[in-house]
Amino acid sequence: MTTIAIFGGTGYAGSAIRDEALRRGFRVISVTRSGAPADAPQAPGLEFRHGNVHDAALVGRVAAEADVIVVSVRFSPQPDGNRLIDAFPALTSACAADGTRLGVVGGAASLLVSDGGPRLIDTPEFPDAFKPEAGSAADTLDLLRADATGADWFFVSPAREFGSYNPGEPLGRYRVGGDVLLTDETGKSNISGADFALAIVDEIDNPVHHRTRFTVAY
Repeated sequence: MTTIAIFGGTGYAGSAIRDEALRRGFRVISVTRSGAPADAPQAPGLEFRHGNVHDAALVGRVAAEADVIVVSVRFSPQPDGNRLIDAFPALTSACAADGTRLGVVGGAASLLVSDGGPRLIDTPEFPDAFKPEAGSAADTLDLLRADATGADWFFVSPAREFGSYNPGEPLGRYRVGGDVLLTDETGKSNISGADFALAIVDEIDNPVHHRTRFTVAY
């Protein structure tokens, strides 16, 4: 049985990935700062653990136990001031040592708006308020691309309109792209939480992307 450990497994993307993995019969370890929430689902193969991604010893233990680690944590600074990007040296080292895949839920801001075009974060209309977190996600992608441990990582950028503010309806489909933002025929770029999770677990179930970023959208 495949074991997936999700750091941030009770958040918007993390919980959707958790539920899709459980639906397929995978074992899921959900690691969060708060442990099991009061409304935690009861499902065979699901275990909640208290902890955070900045605990290198915990990361090492989880990497030794899981086949895949998925990081679904906000890139903005944590309440204790820790930045998510600072957790990645320990993550990649632990995953490389144990042959554990590393999946990262990234953002859309580092995607190019068109072939050869600027990144979304560098366009005039990108809100200044979102730039610190979006920039940290982009820096994390650069860090992974420069990784020398040999860890088998993948970084997934969702569509531009992705998040709890726009949950959408599950359609059971998605398109896959590379470094360029995907839009539909009307210019929209969105994906539901359920179908984003479908893409993540499909990649875990049938690995295609190794040490690279891909994007998913309708």
